[in-house]
Amino acid sequence: MVYDLDMLRGFYASFEKKIGRVRAVLQRPLTLAEKILYTHLYDDAQLKNYERGEDYVNFRPDRVAMQDATAQMALLQFINAGKDSAAVPSTVHCDHLIQAYKGAGPDIATATETNREVYDFLRDVSSRFGIGFWKPGAGIIHQVVLENYAFPGGMMVGTDSHTPNAGGLGMVAIGVGGADAVDVMTGMEWELKMPKLIGVHLTGSLNGWASPKDVILKLAGILTVKGGTNAIIEYFGEGTASLSATGKATICNMGAEVGATTSLFPYDDRMAVYLRRCSVRSLWVLPVPWHECGAVCLGVYQVRIFIPQAIAVSKRGSVPCLYGRDAGLGRKVQRGWHSPYEKKRTAGKEKTDEAEKEVRKEWCV
Repeated sequence: MVYDLDMLRGFYASFEKKIGRVRAVLQRPLTLAEKILYTHLYDDAQLKNYERGEDYVNFRPDRVAMQDATAQMALLQFINAGKDSAAVPSTVHCDHLIQAYKGAGPDIATATETNREVYDFLRDVSSRFGIGFWKPGAGIIHQVVLENYAFPGGMMVGTDSHTPNAGGLGMVAIGVGGADAVDVMTGMEWELKMPKLIGVHLTGSLNGWASPKDVILKLAGILTVKGGTNAIIEYFGEGTASLSATGKATICNMGAEVGATTSLFPYDDRMAVYLRRCSVRSLWVLPVPWHECGAVCLGVYQVRIFIPQAIAVSKRGSVPCLYGRDAGLGRKVQRGWHSPYEKKRTAGKEKTDEAEKEVRKEWCV
């Protein structure tokens, strides 16, 4: 099933025109993240070149998603707002209150009985105000959003820190609190400090044991747990082609672990395959400016980090990033790899190979 087709039709009908106006005003190249941010300003009359990491900006996201634990207070607040319906398409997903213990069947049955009052409240309020309701067992919020609601070039907020999972389909998806979600649902402006931009250049392709998770684990080792704070991490480069849409979503999902506002990938053929096979296949009958969802202008990033995507299996036969009890918590296991934040090696020490040299941090001019 395709949801909110009228909203998608209206969005893409004006998307390219809005980007053209942004280019005319800013007079500089734009990354995908900037295209999305500037085309979702709450008031088009306020279009100007906002200072990244400094200026507070009002946005108008396209949709809202809430999980059952955080939706309760959000919906109570929305009820008190006195609205007849949500201003933007919104959904509630009952997944977080399900405890994994014995298996899908018995666990869902236990959660349904234990949380019956909560689920009944969420269902009834959703029905009253035209909010989509996904009952217990209908799926995990992030996967449901990716399969049914995420779309390239869009912007959404969700009451869960891993809402950026939707960045795997080229969407700016940001985790927020319940009060922020209610602002969007009532049609009010949603305020956010204009994010800084971190560009991550991926090269090569995945090898051997390597998985998309290894890419974000390597990046987490470089940025640390707060290196992405108040920033959007935007991936680009030929290396993105070897990642499936769900692999991209995994990387964006874990971007929250470095403090990033959100993460996203530019539109490519792997996303096209996913869109065709999922319920959003009707996007193909819409006049979508796909080229605007995939172009990346390298010169406007504040920070560019180069990561060879074959990082998990280097020329010396090193292994993927291993984290946990067996590997030593947080220990880097790639032989010969050094963080760009570490001191430079002395001339007498062994040099890294060419792939490892590409792991570096550069400030743009």
